[in-house]
Amino acid sequence: MQGRSRLWTQAGLRIGFVPTMGNLHAGHLDLVRAARRIADRVVVSIFVNPLQFDEAADFAAYPRTLEADLAQLEALGVDAAFVPAESTLYPRSREGIAFVEVPELSDVLEGAHRPGHFRGVTTVVAKLFHLVGPDVAVFGEKDFQQLLIVRRMVADLDFPIEIVARPTVREPDGLAMSSRNRRLDAQQRAIAPALYRVLRETAEAAGAGGEPDELERNAMDRLADAGFRPEYVAVRSAEDLGPPRAGEPRVVLGAARLGDVRLIDNVRIS
Repeated sequence: MQGRSRLWTQAGLRIGFVPTMGNLHAGHLDLVRAARRIADRVVVSIFVNPLQFDEAADFAAYPRTLEADLAQLEALGVDAAFVPAESTLYPRSREGIAFVEVPELSDVLEGAHRPGHFRGVTTVVAKLFHLVGPDVAVFGEKDFQQLLIVRRMVADLDFPIEIVARPTVREPDGLAMSSRNRRLDAQQRAIAPALYRVLRETAEAAGAGGEPDELERNAMDRLADAGFRPEYVAVRSAEDLGPPRAGEPRVVLGAARLGDVRLIDNVRIS
């Protein structure tokens, strides 16, 4: 991978990169198309990263559909699919490796509910950036906190990489596309779009001047009434996930469980 990227760079070609864990859906393919529009060569990685799973059962249940994924990437004209083995990225065991961590941003919301998750994300993304050597990398806004953390890591560690964000791709009923959606049963799938609906209505109320704490409590109650086990709903600054400040962009973020499936989503406040 490094040799191929080096040849492209020496030829003056711009490399675009989309890191994924596979089980590709329309949201992933949107990222790939975006990379194709802004780069001469496109690399997509497929690696189910054990470091970012805080639950062994979730890691084991994550869908792995490599052959179908490769067929979709080939149809889109991707130049290279990078599919490393775990022993390639973590040759000395998962526990004993050096890691990359972004403090503060990694400790709230998702980080508070999934300790160690973002350390796993930033460690593997840093390794992939070194191996692929992209000029630009494309991430989706569905994982909003992850996007902010990767941007902070790139800035703080001087990666010469542009980070491009793409809007969340949704099903017709509003549910954010995710590989985990396939694990929802029929009843759960019918309930799932309520997460987006509640976050959207909370964002509208916040934009109209609603008080954040009250809006968050109300949203949590509504999700519980709909059949979720809500973990958090938070009105935050879209710059650093701190308390919302006057004049800054804001976002509503939420996480909730249906059975053993954990869903996240977010909505910008206009």
